[in-house]
Amino acid sequence: MEFDRAGLDVWTGETTFEVTRERLAEYAAATNDPIDAHRRGDVASPVFAIVPVFQTLLEPAVEVVPLPLVGRIVHGEQDFRFHRPIRPGDRLTARGKMTGWTGRDNGTAATVRLETRDDGGDLVNEQDVTFFVRGFNAGSAGAEPPGHKFDESLRAQDPVAEVVQHVDDDQTHRYAPAAGDPMPIHLDAEVARAAGLPGIIAHGLCTMAFTSWAVLTELAGSDVTRLRRLAVRFAKPVLPGQDLTTRVWRAGSAYAYETTVGDTVVIKDGLAEID
Repeated sequence: MEFDRAGLDVWTGETTFEVTRERLAEYAAATNDPIDAHRRGDVASPVFAIVPVFQTLLEPAVEVVPLPLVGRIVHGEQDFRFHRPIRPGDRLTARGKMTGWTGRDNGTAATVRLETRDDGGDLVNEQDVTFFVRGFNAGSAGAEPPGHKFDESLRAQDPVAEVVQHVDDDQTHRYAPAAGDPMPIHLDAEVARAAGLPGIIAHGLCTMAFTSWAVLTELAGSDVTRLRRLAVRFAKPVLPGQDLTTRVWRAGSAYAYETTVGDTVVIKDGLAEID
């Protein structure tokens, strides 16, 4: 088996998404977002940007990754670059392409680039989604995504912010319909355990959404229009009922962060760029 290089840098067809105030408010409520503008649906919370591209998300990967390996794919990293926030009434188009992959001893990191544009053709956001294909080294091809690795020297400083958040017992059942992500490992404990998990796990992007409003409320005056980039690496699963602690450090003109459950790091290499 090998990755199909013919699928590299080939854009998918476009999908469209109509943004409603109700959908924005539902997503904010499903991620416990306390920011009033998000709760009212006046403007999208940052990680809502995954919703309009969700139908496009896996298509470039399945064009490249051999079918027997598709079941080994997990979401490794997510990197949003925002040109403007999403607002109710937007009619968005999305497309994606595989930009490259890097093989390692324990698997292959493969990156999909996603674009979201408005009716006028202007970019609303760009996303690099890095999938990890467990247990298969496909070698390397194409380009690596932009980096956002945490600088360990920052630990010599005190964090500029620390936020504790609770993941509700029913969080995944609220997030799944709001995000349009019905994967059964987030909804069915029996399926999750059959996949080798301890039980239902939170959607990684739900956890990322928690970190986004932690950063916005503490460092951006709850103003999403100031956020230019938000990137993370998913390190460990989060379970419903657990408490998250997000610590943020100043890193030059940006902010670096990580999120833990107890002593376990669940989100690492977090990066937020704020105007």
